[in-house]
Amino acid sequence: MSLYDLEIDKVIKKIKNLKAQTVGLQFPDGLKMHAVHVAAQLEKETDAKIIISADPCFGACDPSDKQMEGMVDLLVHYGHSELSLNYSVPILFIRAYSQIELNKSLDEALPMLQNYDKVALATTTQHLHLLDEIKTFLESHGKEVIIGSAPGISAGQVLGCNFSSIKNIDAPVFLYVGSGNFHPLGIKLFTDKPVVIADPYQGQARDIEKFADRILRIRFARITSSKKAKKWGILISSKKGQYRLNLAQKLKTLLEEKGKEAYLLLVDNISPDLLLPFLDLDAFVVTACPRIAIDDSQLYKKPLLTPKELEIVLEEREWYDYQLDEILIV
Repeated sequence: MSLYDLEIDKVIKKIKNLKAQTVGLQFPDGLKMHAVHVAAQLEKETDAKIIISADPCFGACDPSDKQMEGMVDLLVHYGHSELSLNYSVPILFIRAYSQIELNKSLDEALPMLQNYDKVALATTTQHLHLLDEIKTFLESHGKEVIIGSAPGISAGQVLGCNFSSIKNIDAPVFLYVGSGNFHPLGIKLFTDKPVVIADPYQGQARDIEKFADRILRIRFARITSSKKAKKWGILISSKKGQYRLNLAQKLKTLLEEKGKEAYLLLVDNISPDLLLPFLDLDAFVVTACPRIAIDDSQLYKKPLLTPKELEIVLEEREWYDYQLDEILIV
């Protein structure tokens, strides 16, 4: 059985209802191994021809509708929740809910929550359907459970680019259910509360403290090394949900007011190789996905900062007020 519910029947029904002749499929890297299998099933069960996007996909902010415009009648986007964007072709979002067993990771998390009567709960798209089950589990062990919400985001959901649902929650600790460290890192930095991670894929629980401390040390080192930078590149993403030209222009104005040179660079997939021709610049600030500067920092030859980190460099923000960058969800 697949670890994810790919909702093939729902996709087939949508294709038939639209009488779509050509259908695009888009998967994040973690789900791409299912692409050929899904395409084969859809071509067998419908009259549609399938085109699989082989490009990287970083989230609902990065649909391939623009690339497939004029090619497909429908785009099926897997692994993310829909955002309030204008799409060039009809898109069916399939969240690909996880079907993995949670009990072991939740059992491992309980001792780490023993000193707290109230727990705030957060997760990503793949586990949203399990929130009630997780809440019931925690309540059966005497916990009061809080699930936050925010406009445009499902209750309890955190995104790599937005943490609105967990802000201003009155709870002394957070339980994050999912894999990876970036989302719980964001919760930690925005709330300054302990965060316990229940990772069902590894069947274990851990806290975020050591990881958060290491990342902050790295980020402060990047900020410090940028203090003497005189020539800056400001990276603008052409991706639909990451495009923040207005922010980039404000940063350019701010840098120039501080006596710096600043140049706007438009990029689709931001990578170290694409910046190699611009190494006469001293540092870069990225207005695209907030994770780029954090996750891939060591790959870049010059400092790569977020807009909020640039504010610290320019003494527009205090060190103690460090925050992750966010993209507004409307």
